[in-house]
Amino acid sequence: MKALIYKNNQITLGERKNPEISDPKDAIVKVTLSSICTSDLHIIRGFVPRAKEGIVLGHEFVGEVVAIGEDVKSLKVGDRVSANCETFCGECYFCKRGYVNNCVKGGWELGCRIDGCQAEFVRVPYADNGLVKLPDGVSYKNALFVGDILASGYFGAEMCEIKSGDTVAVIGSGPVGLCAMMCAKILGAKKILAIDIDETRLEVAKKEGLADYVFYPRKIDVEKEVKDLTQNRGADGVIECAGTSETFELAWKIARANAIVGVVAMYEENQILPLPKMYGKNLTFKTGGVDANKCGKLVKLLEENKISTDFLITHTFKLDEILDAYKLFENKPKGCLKIAITN
Repeated sequence: MKALIYKNNQITLGERKNPEISDPKDAIVKVTLSSICTSDLHIIRGFVPRAKEGIVLGHEFVGEVVAIGEDVKSLKVGDRVSANCETFCGECYFCKRGYVNNCVKGGWELGCRIDGCQAEFVRVPYADNGLVKLPDGVSYKNALFVGDILASGYFGAEMCEIKSGDTVAVIGSGPVGLCAMMCAKILGAKKILAIDIDETRLEVAKKEGLADYVFYPRKIDVEKEVKDLTQNRGADGVIECAGTSETFELAWKIARANAIVGVVAMYEENQILPLPKMYGKNLTFKTGGVDANKCGKLVKLLEENKISTDFLITHTFKLDEILDAYKLFENKPKGCLKIAITN
């Protein structure tokens, strides 16, 4: 089969043997659509030490089950499925508490430590947990981002413990930030504040009805604007999806006292909490890899048309063209949000 292979900080489109069932809990999925994640770029740039040389990249995909192990209970051959970006056993200490990112037998495996989905077929371990069956009313396109981008947005919003009527600021209006906005609304936020240095992305947030206010930091004082909107308190919750030193600092500055800052972004450098400057704000920081444990719920929300991520797909390439797709995604031209790779 054709597959995108990572080695020596480079990617090539090559040939691989089709994956086979190697554990009774495995499933083999024929990939229909996949996508490229910023995390894939982090692997190529050497910022993910746990990533193995020679793997097939990719962890965002949908497709059709073509084979299952004898211990797989919830799926059958022919099922249409969306994949979870996390591999988890469902039985260990962390899994039982919902911390699936920290599964002692899994975590971020697909496209990092084992072969991923930017290929014609992919083996999914613990398939009962790692795959969600799609209802007839949810298309592959609808469900492409359930297991990573949408799950990450929900994770960020959930970390903020949003209460009805809250004002939530989302830093970064890329795909995860846009998903965080829609999830914050679902969880009860009254006002969503979108912040980004890319005006075209702010326009998307407005056009899709995801943000009530948009702030462009190069033209305004965001900290002042947020305080003006919140009776000088600051945001009840802040979701940091951008991943720079500047946005990390902005996150705690625009949070009100006793607020929660949910950090979803992956940074390429260490960040430092300036505790003396923050003293007295009594902030809670929550951060880490997404616990993608709400995929079934997210599929239900898609089925009920309460949320939609279709607008995130701004470019489509064939698998044969995936090297060109990576170049475009890395250069991030204005208007580029997510790329769908078709097989």
